[in-house]
Amino acid sequence: MRTNHSILLLAVCFFALCWAGSVSAKKPGDGEKIYNELKEKDGLYADEAWQAYVTEVGERLLATSSAAGETYYFTVVDNPTVNAFATGDGYIFVNRGLIAYLRSEDELAGVIGHEIGHVVGRHTSRHKSAKLLGDVLGFLGSLATGTSAIADVARDYTAKEVAGFGRKYELEADEYGGEFLARAGYNPLAMIDVIQVLKEHEAFSRQVQKRPTVYHGLFRSHPKNDKRLHELVNKSQRLLPDTLRDPERDFWEMIEGMVYGDEAATGLIKGQSYYHGSLRVVVTFPDEWDLTNTRTQVIGKPRAGSSDSSITLQPMSAPENKEETPAQYVTETLKRDDVINGESIEVNGYPAFIGDIEVAGGDAQVRKIAIIYKDGSVYMFRGEVGPLGDPATFEEKWRFTVDSFRAMTAADLKVANNQRIKVIVARPSDTYLSLSQQVSIKSYAEETLRAINGHHPHGEPRAGDNIKIIQ
Repeated sequence: MRTNHSILLLAVCFFALCWAGSVSAKKPGDGEKIYNELKEKDGLYADEAWQAYVTEVGERLLATSSAAGETYYFTVVDNPTVNAFATGDGYIFVNRGLIAYLRSEDELAGVIGHEIGHVVGRHTSRHKSAKLLGDVLGFLGSLATGTSAIADVARDYTAKEVAGFGRKYELEADEYGGEFLARAGYNPLAMIDVIQVLKEHEAFSRQVQKRPTVYHGLFRSHPKNDKRLHELVNKSQRLLPDTLRDPERDFWEMIEGMVYGDEAATGLIKGQSYYHGSLRVVVTFPDEWDLTNTRTQVIGKPRAGSSDSSITLQPMSAPENKEETPAQYVTETLKRDDVINGESIEVNGYPAFIGDIEVAGGDAQVRKIAIIYKDGSVYMFRGEVGPLGDPATFEEKWRFTVDSFRAMTAADLKVANNQRIKVIVARPSDTYLSLSQQVSIKSYAEETLRAINGHHPHGEPRAGDNIKIIQ
């Protein structure tokens, strides 16, 4: 009797697990939550033509799959990272940062087909945990809202298991993708081309930019020359229709004018405002002041030598004691005992401290300090009035600048990031070195042009080819 009871219990547990797995696989919501959060925080790429284009390619592929007739959602995310991902409820997200590295509609179809393959293969429900979804939501939320330290979140995201489904599922998604491409009239070998694009980007990020990559699929689990991958993709060629369909749109016309990169990621001055995309901070300095942005700080001074005043903003190390207040930070972490007239305040919802520094020497009339805490990070303002300055006027400018400190919004990112892709036809004399003199990229301009055109590390443009530059 006990044995039968055990068998019955095991059977009940088995069917309960199967039922739970089935419900989990069919349960919508993951992608919808991400989509709604992106939409609410202006995280969707604000170009209706591109949203429509990606949907057209996605629907063309979907119509050839076993999911034909089902409702899928294809979305371009306003994010500069080279990434794309899918959720089990049929949401396909492609970052504009990935599109910038592609060279044809076939390659775009390769990315989307691969992601559809993950959904059709139910890889998300077979592999992903609730914690993983939380990581993705948190990552996307931080990008869109700036409510957490973006650098820490990005590093955490990179390290998570979302970086890959594993070789088995990636190959299966590639096999599905190759079949979808062929049946839809695209070249299935574009799957291999996309892998090469991503491998070159990975090498560029690692060797030149010294940054990790976060793309979850395609190349991370198998290389371009993977024998099994080639067998699966080549097998798809027999599915090509007798007459190939025209592309949905002209890819090169579409990519002309697409936003590129994240100018504000390392700090950017526009007008009187300083934007830092990684720290998600905006500070506005007084009118008629000149701003200088260095690697460690931003400095504002009155224009044309009308005064010898200055205000400096500098990110600082977080205190070891997490309970330490901004006022205590001055005395305990900075070890300053010369601050007087101190006051604990709030600046746009962030705890802060502001005070005067005793002037014991030198020719300064006034010295000031302010500390602001934001999302686990510390920011220090320092102000000084020299012998030619007016302390009363400076006090007004000082408080204006400190009080302007706020979190960066999605609207700020759109103002700060105005680099766009321009398509040119290469001339016989063009090299990436010569083209780099025409672009607005501040760092690694020549190497970046090679990477976005599929010629990393040593290739050069060929006369007559379409070439992407950044302006």
